[in-house]
Parts: sequence; structure tokens; C-alpha cells
Amino acid sequence: MEWFFKIISIIIAYGLGSIPTSVWIGKFFYKIDIRQHGSGNAGATNTFRVMGAKAGFTVFAIDMLKGFAAVRLLYLTDFYIPETGNFVNFQLALGLAAMIGHIFPVFAQFKGGKGVATLTGVVLALHPIATLITFGIFIITLLITKFVSLSSMIAAFTFPFLLIFAFKSTTPSLVIFSMIIAILLLFTHQKNIERLLSGEEKKFKIKGKKKEE
Repeated sequence: MEWFFKIISIIIAYGLGSIPTSVWIGKFFYKIDIRQHGSGNAGATNTFRVMGAKAGFTVFAIDMLKGFAAVRLLYLTDFYIPETGNFVNFQLALGLAAMIGHIFPVFAQFKGGKGVATLTGVVLALHPIATLITFGIFIITLLITKFVSLSSMIAAFTFPFLLIFAFKSTTPSLVIFSMIIAILLLFTHQKNIERLLSGEEKKFKIKGKKKEE
């Protein structure tokens, strides 16, 4: 029975991640499919660019909440003692399921975002202090470079360094997970890397109008 509930928990986590926030907000409030505008990505950054700050902040907040809620699902059960190795391991499994759901959402033809906002919610639930520092690095890098993609990748690679050297994490699975998500972001940002190298990556700018002409 315990394995049954574990499987159900992972399915729920994937389902939470699969909620296509930007797609639904675009269709219900702006009458557009966000994936057909801007960069074509169903994430918060493209939402900011295409639909403006109000929609962008809403999408980012909800997408972050998806990851946070998925990890916190484990607190609703009594599978493991909180904060033990096995507890953290299953939290990681739930967080990964949510991220996969966001990138490959079952509710949006498996065409989702790049997972940055959802990942932020996941790591916030796992290690709040390291996450806040990482988010600060993201903001500083964004202010300097104006590139969301570059800022996201730098922040992602900062997180495992913080866990290992600053907080000296004794949970191997958490450290490995942090490395995996850094590599995963490289995978989801392949096109951005190509544009950065060719000088074609667009700098971040919030549009005042609600949608693209």
C-alpha cells in the first residue's frame, strides 16, 4: 500500500508541474497561444515579453508554487521521518516529477516551458537559504547582462556550489540533484546558448502592451 501512495504522489507532482499556466492565462485572458508568440516558449520570461508584467509575475508565481507544492506533498504523508536521507530522496523525486511535468506538460501537448520558475519552487522547498542566495545572484546577473537565459544558467550552477562549499551538505542525493538540474537547464536552454554565442539573444524587456502585434 505504501508503494501505491508513493506512485500516486509522484503522479500528482507531475500533474501539478503539468499545469500550463502561461498557456491557460494566454488563452483565457489574452485570447492567444503564448507558444505562437515571442520565443514560442510557454514560460514566465516569454509571458513577460508578450503579455506584460502582470501576466508575467502571475505565471512566475504560480509556476514556482507548482514546484514548491509538489515537494511539500511528502509532509501530508508519514512515509519517512522529516529531514532524514530517505525523506529528502523522495522530496527530490517529487520535485523532479514536477519539473518534468512543466517541461513536458500532459495538459498542453507536452510542449511546456524551460522549468526555471518551477525549479525555483522546488529548491526553495528543499533549501530556502541557498535558494534565496541563488535568486539574488540571478537578479544581479540579470541587471548586469539583461539576459534571462544567461542569468538562469549562472544561478543554476551556483546552487550546487553553495550546497557543497557554503552549507557543506551531507545529503549526497541533494548535491547530485543540484548538479543534475544545472545540466538540465543547459539542455533546456540549448537554443539560447546558440543565440548568446552568435550575439542574437534578445535582452530582457517587459512590454507595456498586453500582446504582440
